[in-house]
Amino acid sequence: MDKSFSKSLAQFDRQFFTGREKFTLIGRGGLGGKAHGLAAMEDILEQQLGGRFAPDIQVVIPTLTVITTDFFDFFMKDNRLYDIALSEARDDLIAQAFQKAELPAPLVGDLRALISQVHTPLAVRSSSMLEDAMFEPFASVYATKMIPNNQWDADTRFRKLTEAVKYVYASTFFKDARNYMRATKHTTADEKMAVIIQEVVGVRYGDRFYPHISGVARSHNFYPLGHAKPGQGVVDLALGLGKSIVDDGIGWTFSPAYPQANPPYISIRDLLEQSQTSFWAINMGSPGEYNPIQETEYMLKFNLTDAERDGSLRFIASTYRPEDDKIVFGMAEPGPRIIDFAPLLKLELIPFNKMLRALLKICEERLERMVEIEFAMTLDEKRGKPGRFGFLQVRPMVVSDAKVDVSLAELVGEHVLVASESVLGNGILDDIQDIVYVKPEKFSPNQTQTIAGQLEELNQKLAASHVPYLLIGFGRWGSTDPLGGIPVNFGQICGAKAIVESTLPEMNFMLSQGSHFFHNITSFRVLYFSVPHWEKYMIDWPWLGRQRAVAETELVRHVKLPAPLKIKVDGTTSRGVIYHA
Repeated sequence: MDKSFSKSLAQFDRQFFTGREKFTLIGRGGLGGKAHGLAAMEDILEQQLGGRFAPDIQVVIPTLTVITTDFFDFFMKDNRLYDIALSEARDDLIAQAFQKAELPAPLVGDLRALISQVHTPLAVRSSSMLEDAMFEPFASVYATKMIPNNQWDADTRFRKLTEAVKYVYASTFFKDARNYMRATKHTTADEKMAVIIQEVVGVRYGDRFYPHISGVARSHNFYPLGHAKPGQGVVDLALGLGKSIVDDGIGWTFSPAYPQANPPYISIRDLLEQSQTSFWAINMGSPGEYNPIQETEYMLKFNLTDAERDGSLRFIASTYRPEDDKIVFGMAEPGPRIIDFAPLLKLELIPFNKMLRALLKICEERLERMVEIEFAMTLDEKRGKPGRFGFLQVRPMVVSDAKVDVSLAELVGEHVLVASESVLGNGILDDIQDIVYVKPEKFSPNQTQTIAGQLEELNQKLAASHVPYLLIGFGRWGSTDPLGGIPVNFGQICGAKAIVESTLPEMNFMLSQGSHFFHNITSFRVLYFSVPHWEKYMIDWPWLGRQRAVAETELVRHVKLPAPLKIKVDGTTSRGVIYHA
């Protein structure tokens, strides 16, 4: 066990909500990165935030127990699972083998005791030994499974819990994890998995269970706008489960220094189209198709009319008034709802933003670096307060402090391949001779999933040979919506050291700084260029087309240059340029 927490964390006493301790361990092995981060903050939150914002906001780490890594070792060895786990078999075959295996007897006893007394939804979350380590955050690489845990008999609840634990164990060896490992110095065999079992922060509305607010707060803003500065941070908020932010990349974005400022939408119509229109919830009703090897087995997506019917929008929504093309606070008038959290951010119903700023500062001081925090919150349904703020995760951020200057004059010239004033990252690269790009003349939003598969094949070959490359494509990389961009996860393009997205009129979405895809890009110091279709800077496609192809499909092309590119990004101005010889 991690010695720094061995004395402060209690062993699970077969009580969950009713026990004295709200953070316990099953086993005597490692906590894993995610649980370690929560353990590091447990006492600090209580001491420094416990009563500071009461009674308006209660700040808690939701009740949890951690299955430590020693049980993972027992499970793998006792069931002889390493042969299939390390064989690069398909995900479904690995998952099925894990589901057929038996959990260690001592663990079974504790899980049975836990589930016999708990009837509310549980999140079964990965906490691997490598997860959330600096430069190797493994965000979204491993599984989290939400289970409703509302079946009437303990036998069924127990079976669903053990299925979820085995699924998290199996995800250690899935293809995405193997791809991701190629971007690190580790191998899959190095990894060990702890598992967090935690109460889900939320409210039940009939067959739906979800929080009023999910969010990601970061202490550095890579795309500051208006008066905001990078060091003042950025927050993404969404209705429902956090999947809307961390996977879908959809939410309401603001700087904690200027909470009343709207995101930079071109028009109200643009805001209506790109702000949140649906949300994720745990399905508490009739179960769907039985599928223990699917992460979203018990999750469903709903639209805002469902939430309005639930009564969950009262303190987080505004209304669009079409007759005068304005947005008005609250829901007193009929019209399209906008999830802008105005009652909290603009009317300051509770000191929500002040609490977030204090929390970011406390976490930065504790970890001694910039941080990213995930959280979920419920509000009193009648008055909005008190709110219950659940602190779910803290992980380090990677922000380069290298001094790089890029002037406006450098963004033009005959040797400029790509230039932009909207670039993520900071630094200089001069060792890239390979470019993988989506052919502009062949691109169609209807083919983005095919493109993702072809890019993955090229990435595997280049990453296996340790060849860094520049990746160029259209729409938002990492989008879960195939019509909004190319739906790759980070493991599928992990060999790219610089990435370019070219927006199109029909594919124009802001990159969500709260998404796991974004976190992986920043943690691996990948330089990310956005080239808006309305700006003066363009990609030099004719020059690219003249370069020698070493691999090519109908939709994707890989070229090898005779001399390296020079890539410069100035993180203070968000300017960047890519020069060819």
